Amino acid sequence: MRLNEIDTPALLIDVPVMEDNIDRMAAFCRGGQAALRPHIKTHKCPELARRQLAAGAIGLTCAKVGEAEAMVAAGIDADFLIANEVVGPIKTGRLMKLAGQARMTVAVDDAENVAELGAAARRAGVTLGVLVDVDTGMHRCGVSPEAAASLAGVAATTPGLRFRGLMGYEGHAVFLTDRTERERVARSAMTLLLEARDRVLAAGLPVEVVSAAGSGTYDITGRIPGITELEAGSYILMDTRYRSVGLPFGCALTVLATVISRPTSERAVLDVGFKGITPEFGLPEVKRPEGVTVARLSEEHTTLTLEPGVSLRPGDRVELIPSHGCTTINLYERFYAIRDGQVQATWVISGRGKSQ
Repeated sequence: MRLNEIDTPALLIDVPVMEDNIDRMAAFCRGGQAALRPHIKTHKCPELARRQLAAGAIGLTCAKVGEAEAMVAAGIDADFLIANEVVGPIKTGRLMKLAGQARMTVAVDDAENVAELGAAARRAGVTLGVLVDVDTGMHRCGVSPEAAASLAGVAATTPGLRFRGLMGYEGHAVFLTDRTERERVARSAMTLLLEARDRVLAAGLPVEVVSAAGSGTYDITGRIPGITELEAGSYILMDTRYRSVGLPFGCALTVLATVISRPTSERAVLDVGFKGITPEFGLPEVKRPEGVTVARLSEEHTTLTLEPGVSLRPGDRVELIPSHGCTTINLYERFYAIRDGQVQATWVISGRGKSQ
């Protein structure tokens, strides 16, 4: 099967580029003290998770219970972290079922939630790992560094739970394009996380895990003594937003589209819009052919601007690099794995839409 035999719009992976990305991150982690626990909210695909684990990842990070369920259902045998708060009887019940099938750890930032999780774990006859979520400056979820030891003490003494350590996300740093500023903000954030760790240690509790980092800060946070895990995810496939940060990974992800109209010499229209490629980080970029740029997106169309001499006709194919891979991938059911212009395989995105 060749590219021109794929119906569009479709999601493509350039396999050699993806393999190089996996190898680059694995080599970085082998050279330091922080292990890789890649965030699969980016690709949501068991096949890619298997490849990351085979390259040395110590486990997987998920954003939602549903993503972990999809991985476990696909036979992924791993140590899972749900880097999010799981609240309420419906979700905690599903989480405890998973904890009976795989090693599960979850983030917490509230004592009542800790009690809820402990009670659910005892009813299910399982032990659930917990990490205290620390606000390192992004001001989303998480306790203050000063409150971390108190919550860790609650978790450590709650039957059914196992306190494992701390996590924090320096998400306010990952997209800073100035390297000096990105490093300054990331290090400041990790100072807060490590201060929280020191408070927990001073309270007499062991800290096995200090988990942090995104793709934009992996090589900063990953060399800070005391950080034990990196949760980077987007590095594996990349997008134009992360490329703008200057990361040493290639853009392996594209959306394949078909020209459906060439109304003028300067304009062509594709069969994909923002229902098939998300625009929240900006317009996508045309990978090929040359001399073509994206002018705008609408629901079902991408309008292109063509330089003089570009000969796109209805039926021709165009590859677009998304500005945001994570949300674009969530719109599709499968990847087409491409090597040397041929479809090597199709990989199911079984975590797609698993937002519960």
